[in-house]
Amino acid sequence: MSPLRMIYLGLALIGTALPLPYFIGFLSENAWDVGAMIDAWYVNAATTGLVWDLTIAAVTLTLWVVVETWTSRNWRGLLAIPAIYLIGVSCGLPLYLFLRSRPVT
Repeated sequence: MSPLRMIYLGLALIGTALPLPYFIGFLSENAWDVGAMIDAWYVNAATTGLVWDLTIAAVTLTLWVVVETWTSRNWRGLLAIPAIYLIGVSCGLPLYLFLRSRPVT
């Protein structure tokens, strides 16, 4: 595996390990109420701006993954889409870069 692929994989793991404990902690404290989490995202202007920023990035990344996967037929790249929305762009983007940079056989 190339050094760049190892970096992408490492960033995907870090992009999972850093935000996920916060999400799980919040949800476990709030009876796994996803609605409460969504309400918390809009608690002030800073968090609202961040939500919009990440939403636009997630939609753009999803579009890129779908279009590039369709043209390259690298179907494994689609695995990044659930990661984008269930974990975050911090995991989904480096995961997709890892998946798309594998050697072609």
